Amino acid sequence: MNSIETVSELKALLAGNNVSSQLSVPQLVEKATTRGEAVLTSTGAVKAETGKYTGRSPQDKYIVDEAISKDKIDWGSVNQPISSDIFEALYKKMINFLNKQDEIFEFKGYAGADKESRLGIQIINEYAWHNLFAHQLFIRPTQEELATHTTDFTILSAPNFKADPAVDGTHSETFIIVSMEKRTVLIGGTEYAGEMKKSIFSIMNYLLPEQDILPMHCSANVGDDGDVTLFFGLSGTGKTTLSADAGRKLIGDDEHGWSDNGVFNIEGGCYAKCIDLTRENEPQIWDAISFGTVLENVVVDAETRVANYADNSLTENTRAAYPIQYIDNIVDPSVAGHPNTIIFLTADAFGVLPPISKLTKEQAMYHFLSGFTSKLAGTERGVTSPQPVFSTCFGSPFLPLHATVYAEMLGKKIDEHGAQVFLVNTGWTGGEYGVGNRMKLSYTRTMVRAAIDGKLNNTDTETDTVFGLAIPKVVEGVPSEVLIPRNAWADKAAYDQKAADLAQSFRDNFKKFGTVSEDISVKGGPLA
Repeated sequence: MNSIETVSELKALLAGNNVSSQLSVPQLVEKATTRGEAVLTSTGAVKAETGKYTGRSPQDKYIVDEAISKDKIDWGSVNQPISSDIFEALYKKMINFLNKQDEIFEFKGYAGADKESRLGIQIINEYAWHNLFAHQLFIRPTQEELATHTTDFTILSAPNFKADPAVDGTHSETFIIVSMEKRTVLIGGTEYAGEMKKSIFSIMNYLLPEQDILPMHCSANVGDDGDVTLFFGLSGTGKTTLSADAGRKLIGDDEHGWSDNGVFNIEGGCYAKCIDLTRENEPQIWDAISFGTVLENVVVDAETRVANYADNSLTENTRAAYPIQYIDNIVDPSVAGHPNTIIFLTADAFGVLPPISKLTKEQAMYHFLSGFTSKLAGTERGVTSPQPVFSTCFGSPFLPLHATVYAEMLGKKIDEHGAQVFLVNTGWTGGEYGVGNRMKLSYTRTMVRAAIDGKLNNTDTETDTVFGLAIPKVVEGVPSEVLIPRNAWADKAAYDQKAADLAQSFRDNFKKFGTVSEDISVKGGPLA
């Protein structure tokens, strides 16, 4: 099967009488509910359950081993190779499966708010609620844009089409297969809608660097003066909370590109976690859960249809998918200038890292590659004490290229645009988890605001003796004893040991980046 055959088979599928294309939100809501895929909630949101799979299936994700990309891909446990023969066989089977459905759904739109680099996407779904998800999460075209839309990448998604590992060469019934040559993604055997979102992000992480655009797993906002801030951070570090600033406009909450023109949102919507959601803590998300929002695996009362966000009986990974326009304080279109400030967020449960520190370019590249946070005791079976977690570039599951490609691009753009980079610890102070206390959110907000306002760019600093980080001696509104982590510990010897242990964890993790220059590995990391 060559690319021409792929296109012709797809055209034949879409020429069928069972294709509903570019349906409106009300039409998709009606389809999803009348087909029994989802229920309407008290706010007008649509609630669906994903069954067996309530999250991504990384072990079932593959990239086709093809001449066009094989020398570029960082092959391994994240980017698993699969043969063209397997892809071709599954492609034909999926086309045949979709042809037999009474109705399938097509969405055409874009990934990337920057019109110079955006990707034309086409998503074909077995489920109406999946198509609604795609409509809300990606960038929706105007009628004029739709008339001239060109498809650069296609997703075929059929949850009820399951692979037979013995015949199809997969690990399980589930598969997410990306072909860079055929510009096609196959998703089968899973109802988890997030696979579509993250497949497109992985593709953008492959394509954008070819255009000298840095793809980033981060949130971004902008002030009234046009000053842009990026927030990188893994789950639980406060990325959503800190980027949702009433005094600044949101560019996007999860995926961005940084081009020669500035920063742009890759998506047209938000895919927010909503476990334990309250209006008091997350008013933007709460208010966005309205007509057309997709609630995934949220428990809803059978009679009142009121959502119970505290109920995790289906999964902790409950989600809400909605257009970014459901939030009031946004930039529309989702583009802005070059970042002035970059914030790396970590929740250090060891109580070692400073609450805020200023990074050199080499330190920024080191901590970008490290992507550190920590896992708390009790969050997973067998975790009885805090554990270090490292996710390369704060998004290792979605990086097709070698991590150093992204780190070197970050360093280059920091140099070109003079962005100031800060490491912010939203974790523990005065001791590790169970001994010390979580950093007060009010202090963190004050420190982040000072960084964004430029108040810490030239302030006096003290160098941390373990990690070599430049710690501001004074941040107005924050007690001085909080700023230097060792001073906050009653047991100084215990701090010294814990800091040494964490530094060694950083060094051990960094060994996997064998090709990194000494400027980064030596100047950027913990002191010898």
